[in-house]
Amino acid sequence: MRFRLMLLATLFAPPATAGEPAKVDFNRDVRPILFDKCVACHGPDEQQRKSGLRLDTREGAVEGEAFVPGKPGESAIIERVLSKDKAVVMPPPRTGKTLTPADRDVMTRWIEQGAKYAGHWSYTAPTRPDLPAVKNAAWARNPIDRFVLAKLEALKLAPQPEADRATLVRRVTLDVTGLPPTPAEVEAFAKDAAPDAYEKLVDHLLASPAYGEHWARQWLDLARYADSAGYADDPRRTIWAYRDWVVRAYNRNLPFDRFTVEQLAGDLLPDATDEQRVATAFHRNTMTNNEGGTSDEEFRNVAVVDRVNTTLTVWMGTSLACAQCHTHKYDPITQTEYFALFAFFNNTADADRSDETPTLPVGDTPALKAKRAELEAKAAKLDKLMPLQDPRVQASLKLKADTARAEGAKHRAPTTVPVMQDLQAKDRRVTKLQYRGSFMDLGAVVTEGTPAAFPPLPKGKPLNRLTLAEWLIAPENPLTARVAVNRYWEMLFDAGLVRTSEEFGAQGEPPVNAALLDWLAVEFRETKWDVKRLVKLIVTSAAYRQSSKVTPELFALDPENRFASRGPRVRLTAEMVRDQALAVSGLLSRKMYGESVKPPQPSSGLTAAFGTNLDWQTSAGEDKYRRALYTEWRRTSPYPSMMAFDATSRESCTIRRGKSNTPLQALVTLNDPVYVEAAVALGKQAAKQPGDKLAWLTVQTLSRAPSAVEATRLLALHAKARAKYAADAKLATALVGTPDPDTAAWAVVANVVLNLDEMLMKR
Repeated sequence: MRFRLMLLATLFAPPATAGEPAKVDFNRDVRPILFDKCVACHGPDEQQRKSGLRLDTREGAVEGEAFVPGKPGESAIIERVLSKDKAVVMPPPRTGKTLTPADRDVMTRWIEQGAKYAGHWSYTAPTRPDLPAVKNAAWARNPIDRFVLAKLEALKLAPQPEADRATLVRRVTLDVTGLPPTPAEVEAFAKDAAPDAYEKLVDHLLASPAYGEHWARQWLDLARYADSAGYADDPRRTIWAYRDWVVRAYNRNLPFDRFTVEQLAGDLLPDATDEQRVATAFHRNTMTNNEGGTSDEEFRNVAVVDRVNTTLTVWMGTSLACAQCHTHKYDPITQTEYFALFAFFNNTADADRSDETPTLPVGDTPALKAKRAELEAKAAKLDKLMPLQDPRVQASLKLKADTARAEGAKHRAPTTVPVMQDLQAKDRRVTKLQYRGSFMDLGAVVTEGTPAAFPPLPKGKPLNRLTLAEWLIAPENPLTARVAVNRYWEMLFDAGLVRTSEEFGAQGEPPVNAALLDWLAVEFRETKWDVKRLVKLIVTSAAYRQSSKVTPELFALDPENRFASRGPRVRLTAEMVRDQALAVSGLLSRKMYGESVKPPQPSSGLTAAFGTNLDWQTSAGEDKYRRALYTEWRRTSPYPSMMAFDATSRESCTIRRGKSNTPLQALVTLNDPVYVEAAVALGKQAAKQPGDKLAWLTVQTLSRAPSAVEATRLLALHAKARAKYAADAKLATALVGTPDPDTAAWAVVANVVLNLDEMLMKR
């Protein structure tokens, strides 16, 4: 990270005037040095602060005479960093950190120039910047492009040409829906010569139910959604109604501010609906531990800690975890302020119980309610008749009444979902500071509040979760809008404008294009937090529509495409890899919502603690082929083929998934039953085509015809495989269910095509 910070500082440093020393900028040049080398021992944490010296504020540094503005020779810090004496030099050798000659030069020049501090960029609310002037204004399709192009021109880079139509329709369809385009969609877009053809395509994709399923997956990582409770025993948990709420919220384009409020405090809204209460399951996704002998209060407390950390990380890109035990070493957040946030979540009725209470019945339609009322009324009527009848008749009436009651009890709401619910006033808990983060070592009473570094809570509002949610989406909040738009940029371009999307504080990286980040944040907020509008704005930009091809020269200047100097090229997510294989083979079920399903996975014979079986029986019928979003997710044993492609266990909030490239991934896509069945289904269809079978196959999968080299090699493979299966009918039957060698050979070719780099990449 240190190298990247210095690289960014070098790239963004303004040119010095001839004969004058370069102007030192605190945030760009000095902050990375202080916070990497000094602040851990000389920062906000009073308990850990050495020699009483504080260097993260100007007041502390000047008062301690570490810096004498304008006089580096009289500044104690310069003497210490230049010292050769191991007992004097700073940072101390035991820390393993040293200042480079360049660092010392920056510090010296900064003090000469007055040792001026500046607040951290992310703690100031964004304002809309003016659109920058650019030379090639004709390239820009919307305001995003002006900011991107201004940065490229400053770096003497030129944008790439627009991607060809087949590539573009495939890219945007994958990005918006998580699924590949059909050949018909590719052909229709290629033939549409209207000036707004691409915009119409994007609108069509945003209206697709698949849009909500795709974007919900990313949110479920943040929400740490799983179908089990976690820890050693990891019992199953019924909470899929929350997952369905997220899908529906995206599809109906619920504004992000309402999306926020309903998940954090839907139960506290006036006349809260069942749907708004279901939304609060966001914070019931915390793990619970009901192993024999555990303390419910201990793990209830752990869940509250998780809610604090998750809330600030998801909405404000601020990691608070260390402030649970001591004042933050780098950001201005005290331990007392941490527990003031803790207090907002400390008075909910859940308490690490195995029955997950409080819960809400879901799926109770008006028709079901009416039928149940009818049956219950019938049972009540029969109950009244019984005392008036002959004993033999009574037995008959009782049987009928019991039958009516049993029928009434039956699809009753088919399931429940854990929800948030505040305790009654008489049962409210008192929040106290926890020394070293221990729920058994308590300090002073702490009331609800937010860190002083951020704007205050709305005045006159009750100190509850609803007010906290409103504080998060208030215009004065400097982070929520920035964090949100950065996450959407990251989903579409692979890296956020702030690469450390989980950390916007002192330990995070500065934005690679701060003006663009702030413009997007203000635009998002002022257009009523319209998520679909934001996605459309990004994917219709010229920056997004560029070809992803890269020259060696461009790669050397922008190796990770941080400046959007070309179109995004990145491996698909685990869910997209699986869904795409099923989609192009025709196996994918488009059934939406409901109980999680169990696609094929190897039986391991393993059990969790106390005997919970980790194996499962594969779902029947189309449930076997539903989108990856609906796969049952067990925290101790997540679906293995998706874990191979960097899915997360969802034991805790995950902002950014890692990206690995391992042989195991190839073994999955070559041998996993899902991918083998997809290859067989695809091969069977190819074998039935009347014309060019190979061309049909590649158009179906890659959205293009094969090149001459590809055709030669794949047809050679087909001939070789056909000869093999012609000589062994049993082998062909084992693969495709028929002795036909041609069908079996096309299944082999399909398997290879499904494993091409181009299939697994967005390009």
